[in-house]
Amino acid sequence: MASSPIHCAHTVRNLGVMFDSELSTKSHIIKTASACFFHLRRLRQLRGIVTDAVTKQLVTSLVLSRLDYCNSALFGLPASTLAPLQRVQNVAARLVLRLDHRAHIKPVLQRLHWLPVKARIQFKIATVMHATLNQRVPAYLNNIIKFNTEESGPRHLRSSTTNAAVVMRTRTQFGKRAFSVCGPSIWNYQIPPHIRNPRSVTAFRKALKTYLFSEII
Repeated sequence: MASSPIHCAHTVRNLGVMFDSELSTKSHIIKTASACFFHLRRLRQLRGIVTDAVTKQLVTSLVLSRLDYCNSALFGLPASTLAPLQRVQNVAARLVLRLDHRAHIKPVLQRLHWLPVKARIQFKIATVMHATLNQRVPAYLNNIIKFNTEESGPRHLRSSTTNAAVVMRTRTQFGKRAFSVCGPSIWNYQIPPHIRNPRSVTAFRKALKTYLFSEII
């Protein structure tokens, strides 16, 4: 009824992602980490009777899939905010390889060929940008992302031969987290031109992952 009061909610769920009133996504991160640790505790009970390969498959399907789901919404968050998700991945990696909790994590992630959480976010956004370049995304993404290709831009521009994207200008921190800004920024400034060249999805993902590993780990 018109006279009924409307109460504001501190958090809301949209497509499985929790948004709080400050758009910090802390509620989503806490909930995701909690669900992942629940599955890790269950898997630890089975660790002694399953092989390393099976454990890795279970961790990938039950834990890493949750870390990767809609993780592009977490771009631009400080490391302290992402820390719970990184702790989840660290525990999962040591569980797969049967290592002590004091084992140094970088060699462990490299052995499993798992990118850290922050790099997984960059990987996801760059993959979507590659799909946008090759027009394999919904129309709304094609409408907000523009590339300086030889067909669409002046041929004398260097960016027209490197598939650089047009970066939207913004003055706010929230604006920098928008895909129309963070996508082109990652594509232009964090990925070398030779990787941005048109290629199959499989080849692009392999080259991108190898590059991110060489830069981060």
